[in-house]
Amino acid sequence: MSAVLLVLSSFLASAVEMVEALTIVLAAGLTRGWRSTLTGVAAATLTLAVVVGALGPALTLVPLNALRLVVGALLLVFGLQWLRKAILRSSGFKALHDEDAIFARELSEAETAPRNERAGIDWYGFTLAFKGVLLEGLEVAFIVLTFGSTQGSIPLAAAGAAVAIVLVAGIGVLARAPLARVPENTMKFAVGIMLTTFGIFWSTEGAGAHWPGGDAAILGVLAFVVLWSATLVALLRRQHARVAIA
Repeated sequence: MSAVLLVLSSFLASAVEMVEALTIVLAAGLTRGWRSTLTGVAAATLTLAVVVGALGPALTLVPLNALRLVVGALLLVFGLQWLRKAILRSSGFKALHDEDAIFARELSEAETAPRNERAGIDWYGFTLAFKGVLLEGLEVAFIVLTFGSTQGSIPLAAAGAAVAIVLVAGIGVLARAPLARVPENTMKFAVGIMLTTFGIFWSTEGAGAHWPGGDAAILGVLAFVVLWSATLVALLRRQHARVAIA
């Protein structure tokens, strides 16, 4: 069960990040030219490969309990941030993530930016694509490395991420438009729940405690986080409704 949740979490988190990266790459390619954009994508991919190649083996040298404590704490930081935003969006206190609006903004900024070419490469298009893929990709790399190393299966986590990347990239190539119909807000809610769940589970184990039932206890933690999140959404929706009426 923990392996299934590991792959699912890696897949969902990677899909969300790649949808956002795709929006930036499309805006750069359609306005600044595909040569510069794809060069930026390739450079970012190479940088990510170096980061993963350097950190992956290094993490295997860290004692498992220490690794789980540190990784669990980091996942809690990331997970609670994602969860907080998802709860605020679901309750109406924060606007839903709109990929079409983001694409329109990126498109407008890319169209009006001055052109500065070096060696046949538009620097703005290259930089825009490079930063978009690198920043979103770093979060994917972080999730793959942390999830995989703490469970002793980086290839398993990488497989979930790879499927998401190929799927999003393939659909993006065919559609040549941002994937606005992807339920990104729901996916972010699910990722926030997963990251928070694993963060609680691993940080507790890293601190030396033992969960009753071993890995099966993840389901209990997951149920608690889901119930807690749903309760917060319900309470905040009522508060938002009262504010709107007033």
